[in-house]
Amino acid sequence: MKIKPLGHTLSIFLAMTFTLCIAWGLVTPASLHMHAAWESLLPGFSFISVPGFFLGLIESYLYGWYIALVFVPLYNYFNRGNVRSG
Repeated sequence: MKIKPLGHTLSIFLAMTFTLCIAWGLVTPASLHMHAAWESLLPGFSFISVPGFFLGLIESYLYGWYIALVFVPLYNYFNRGNVRSG
């Protein structure tokens, strides 16, 4: 498995999910918000602020790369005996 495609895929997925959750929080009642979860997962993030949104977006993207950097080597290590020759 290659790290670069997975890193970009996960990062974009998490950034899109974060953006959709923020948009959802802006149009729904406070009881349906996830901003408390985002504030605990993303250091420095605050719900209703433009700088907070962009910080959360960047941190979400970086979390995607973190997952890829940890997952791909582990996957490749444990899958090394299962590779079939062409």
